[in-house]
Amino acid sequence: MGFISNIKEEIKIVQERDPAIHSKMEVLLYPSFKVMLHYRLAHKLYKKGHYFWARYISQRAARKTGIEIHPGAQIGKGFFIDHGNGVIIGETTIIGDNVTLYQGVTLGGTGKEHGKRHPTIGNNVMISAGAKVLGSFTIGDNSKIGAGSVVLHEVPPGSTVVGVPGRVVKRMNTALPQETMNQTDLPDPVKEDIAALMRANAELTSRLIDLEEAIEKIKKENEDETV
Repeated sequence: MGFISNIKEEIKIVQERDPAIHSKMEVLLYPSFKVMLHYRLAHKLYKKGHYFWARYISQRAARKTGIEIHPGAQIGKGFFIDHGNGVIIGETTIIGDNVTLYQGVTLGGTGKEHGKRHPTIGNNVMISAGAKVLGSFTIGDNSKIGAGSVVLHEVPPGSTVVGVPGRVVKRMNTALPQETMNQTDLPDPVKEDIAALMRANAELTSRLIDLEEAIEKIKKENEDETV
C-alpha cells in the first residue's frame, strides 16, 4: 500500500471508530493517525535493517503522541488506538486486523528473554483502558480484555477477560461491529461471586433453621412421652 493510500486508510479508520471526529481535517490532529503514519515508515526501515533510523522515527512519534510502538511490531489492517496516551507495543508483538486499543494499554514482555517475547493479538480484538498483556502468547480472535486487567496466559478465541490476574469470564463472543465493542458491556466476576456466596449463605441459613426446628420437635415429642 502506497503512502497516499495509507493516509486515506488511516483517516477512514479514525472517522469510523471515533464519534468525536466531525471532519477529515480533525483526523490530522489525532494521535492515533500521527503515530500510525510514523510507524508504517519506521517499520519499513526496520525490515530493511536500518534500525537506528527506525527507532529514531518511532521515538519522535512517541514524544509527540504519548504512544510508543516499536518499529519491529507487526500490525494488521484496521488498527485503531482511542486517545492512546501511555500505549506501549513491544518489538515482537503481532497484531491482527480490526484491533482496537484504549489508553494505557501495554503489550509487553515479562523480562529480558530473547526471541518472541510479546503477545500475538488476533483479529477483531478490543483491549480496554489500562489493560496489560504480558508475555509471548495469543489473544484469540473476537476477544475482549476488560479495563485494568493483567493478562498473563493465552486467551481462547471469543473470550471476555477481566481481573488481576485476568481470567476468562465469558466464552464464544461473536465477531461484532467495532462500534459495539465498548468497554463497559463486560461481566463483573466479583459481583457474581458475591451473589453466589449470598445465595449459598441464605440456603445454609434456611437449612439450619429447619434443622433447629426439627430438633425442637423431637425434644418436645420425647418430653410428651416421658410425661
